[in-house]
This record gives sequence, structure tokens and C-alpha cells, in this order.
Amino acid sequence: MTSAAPTQPQPMAAALARMWAKFLPEIDARLKILEESAGANPLSAEQQTAAHSAAHKLAGSLGMFGLHRGTELARQTELALAETPVAATQADLADWAAELRALIQAPNQ
Repeated sequence: MTSAAPTQPQPMAAALARMWAKFLPEIDARLKILEESAGANPLSAEQQTAAHSAAHKLAGSLGMFGLHRGTELARQTELALAETPVAATQADLADWAAELRALIQAPNQ
């Protein structure tokens, strides 16, 4: 007869939670760049470049944490910002940024 080990927090889940807490300020800063770019009228070349880079980095970061919808949104944003003129409306950029914000604030939902 074998006895079951007592229930303990999953070490991987705890490590992932620590990593999330460590990276969250960077993720938040990148998202703020996207939010600001969505509100810019007109979007300057510098803002577009910064937002494109932020979206690219967000896609990778969110993918690392298994936030697949966040990765998709960030890549969609990145692709739109790669075009000149931007291949999305300000409303689209704002909607994508808002959805990303919601995903980041509640990553386990």
C-alpha cells in the first residue's frame, strides 16, 4: 500500500508566478506604449516605431507565459504597425490594447 504525498503547491506554478511578477513591470510598460500610440492623432514615426517594437516584445513575453490570445493580439498589432500608413484604425489599436490590458490583469482567466 502506498500513501499519497501531501498536497503541496506545484513548484512549476510557483516559479511561473514569480517570473510573471518579475516581468510584469516590463510587460506593463510595453502595453502603455501601445495604449499611448492608440490615442495619438496623428501617430508620429517615432511613436509607430516604439509601438511596433513594444508589440513585438509583448508577443514573445506573453507567449512565454502561455497567454496565447495575448500573443495573437500583440502580433496582430505588430503587423498593423509594420505598415506605413498603419494598417489599422485608432479604434482597432485601442480595442487590441484594451483586450491585452484585460488579459494581463487577469492572466489565469
